[in-house]
Amino acid sequence: MEISTLIGIISGILSVGVGMWLKGADPHALINPAAFLIIMGGTFAVTFNAFPLSTVKKFFTYFGLLFRKQKLMERQEILELFVNLAKVSKQEGVMGIEKRANEITDPFLKTGLTLVADGFSADFIAEVVENDIKNTEERHRVGATVFAQCGMYAPTLGVLGAVIGLIAALGNLSDTEVLGHSIAAAFVATLLGIFCGYVMWHPFSNKLKQMSGEEISLKRMMLEGMLALQSGASTIAMEAKLQSFIPVSKRKSLRDA
Repeated sequence: MEISTLIGIISGILSVGVGMWLKGADPHALINPAAFLIIMGGTFAVTFNAFPLSTVKKFFTYFGLLFRKQKLMERQEILELFVNLAKVSKQEGVMGIEKRANEITDPFLKTGLTLVADGFSADFIAEVVENDIKNTEERHRVGATVFAQCGMYAPTLGVLGAVIGLIAALGNLSDTEVLGHSIAAAFVATLLGIFCGYVMWHPFSNKLKQMSGEEISLKRMMLEGMLALQSGASTIAMEAKLQSFIPVSKRKSLRDA
């Protein structure tokens, strides 16, 4: 589980609640069904207006990704795999690569290595794998954009909720006490809109972008390994080529292992 998302949501709620209490405001004022309906219902409407139904139906799938830890190979692990494959290629030829490819469960890596083992040209392999990467990037971009749109409109919906509350408050000008409570309640919608927009939706979008960036970077590292393997690179050349994808502070030479 990606615990950072849960920590962020809980700490955000606690910060607002405790902050209100320290300021002398009653945190119970946040329990406002009308404000929640305007913000959440309005955000729900925004997604339907901004995206086709096929994308909206994936909203909870995207949301679930925020709580699920990415199952990605480590960069050092990828490096060691391709250096080993380069060694196998020199000793056993393409049959050795094909044998290792059949043992791999990652569909992306398995497909690329199979293309190498089948003797396809570097241009063909690059074209096929690049198309796969671009499709993945586009799929990830749409998911992040959904939350970015929610974050952009939630604060405005909060203002809308405040206006609606003020309209109701102005109907009680003769009763000062009721008027005060009505105005306070009106601004709860603004608070919720800002909270949802800048504590949840926009950060969620950024997290999905970062998760996507890490996955795409690893796939490009794999692609470089595939092309180097196809060209018959030595283990030394393979290691030098893929080391560039690993941060300097985390690089570990296989010759020193």
